[in-house]
Amino acid sequence: MIDNETLLIAIAFSSAALMGALLIGWVNARAETYLAYGLAGIGFVAVAVAFLGLRNGAFGLVYLLVPYFLLLTGFGLIYAASRLFRDRSSSIRPAIVAWAVSVMLLAAPLLAGWSALGVLSLNSTSAVIMFLCAWEYWRGRNESRSALITNAALYTLSAISFAACAVMIGLDGHLVLEAIPDNWAERFNSIVSLVGLTGIGAITLTLHHSRAARRHQLDANTDSLTGLLNRRALFDRFDTVDLPVGTAVLMFDIDHFKQINDRHGHAAGDAVIRHLGTVLIDNLQSADVVARIGGEEFCAILKPMPVDQAKLIAERIRANFEQAPAPTALQAIPATVSIGVATSGADESFSSALHRADDALYRAKDSGRNRVTTASLRLIA
Repeated sequence: MIDNETLLIAIAFSSAALMGALLIGWVNARAETYLAYGLAGIGFVAVAVAFLGLRNGAFGLVYLLVPYFLLLTGFGLIYAASRLFRDRSSSIRPAIVAWAVSVMLLAAPLLAGWSALGVLSLNSTSAVIMFLCAWEYWRGRNESRSALITNAALYTLSAISFAACAVMIGLDGHLVLEAIPDNWAERFNSIVSLVGLTGIGAITLTLHHSRAARRHQLDANTDSLTGLLNRRALFDRFDTVDLPVGTAVLMFDIDHFKQINDRHGHAAGDAVIRHLGTVLIDNLQSADVVARIGGEEFCAILKPMPVDQAKLIAERIRANFEQAPAPTALQAIPATVSIGVATSGADESFSSALHRADDALYRAKDSGRNRVTTASLRLIA
C-alpha cells in the first residue's frame, strides 16, 4: 500500500496539471468565471496537499491550521465554481457562507488545543461542501445528463470519503491528536480525491468545450441586434424542404426606415429594429419561427392556417407596432411597418412562398405603407 504522504504529493501534481488546463480554458473564455474560481480553488488545494505531503511527520498547530485553512478555501472556491458552472448568474454568497463557517469550526477547536475536534470539523465541513457541489451538478444534469451525473457521483464519493475520516476520528474518542491520522479512511480519502479530481476536471473541461461549440453555432445563427434568427439560419432550416400546405409566411419591412436614421440617428434606428423584434415575439407563438433577414426586413413562419387568419395576426402586429413607439434614452420613436402575407400551396418550396410574401409586401408599400397585403393563392399544377 502506498503511504498517504505519497498519495498527497500525487494529488498536488494532478492538481497542478488540472490548473494548467483550466488556465488555458479561462484565457480563451474570460467570461466563464467558473473557470477562474475553479482555477483558484484547485490552486489552494494543490498548495494545501503539497504542504501536508511534505511535512515529514511534523505535527503541531501550524502544520494543522495552515494547510487545512488553505484546503477549505480551495473547497469554498470550487463550490462557487460549481454554482457558476450550473448558472453563470448564480450568487456565490452560499459558497462564502460555507467557507466562513467551515473555517470558524476548524480554527476554534485548533486554537483551543483540541486538535482531534478541529480535524473532525475539517472533514465534516469538507464532506458537506462536497455534497453541495454534487447537488449543483445534479441540478444541472439536463444539460448533459451522463457527464453531469458522473460529476455529481464523484463529488458524492469524495464527500463520503471525508465523512469516513470524520467518523474514524470520532470513534477514537479523543479531543487531542497525538499524531497525524493514518488509517484506511485517510488513504481511501486520498485515493478518491486523486481519482475524483482527475475525473471531475476532465469532464468539466469537456463540457466547457462543448458549451463553447454550441455558443459559436448559436452566434453564427443569431442576429446580434435583436437576438432573433438571422437570414442564414432561416434558410438553413427551410430552404431544402417543402412547406406543409397552408404554412403562413409573413414578410415585414419598417416604413421610411432611412428617414428614421437620418432624422434621429442610427442608434434610434437600431432601437426601432429591436422594438419590432420584441413586438413580433410578443404577438407570435413559441413554435413560430421569427428572423431578421437583413436591414429593416423581418420574416416569420407560422403553422398552417387559412390566409385570412394569417392576415389577422399580421394586422395585430402592425397595429401594436404603430401604437407603441420604440423607446430610446431620449424619446420614443414612432414607426410603422408594412407586411406581406402568403400561405404555401401543395408541394411549394419555402423560396416560392417567401417570394410571394415579398411581392405582397412591396404591393403594401406601393399602396401607401402601414398596411397588410396578402398574396394570391398559388395554383396547384
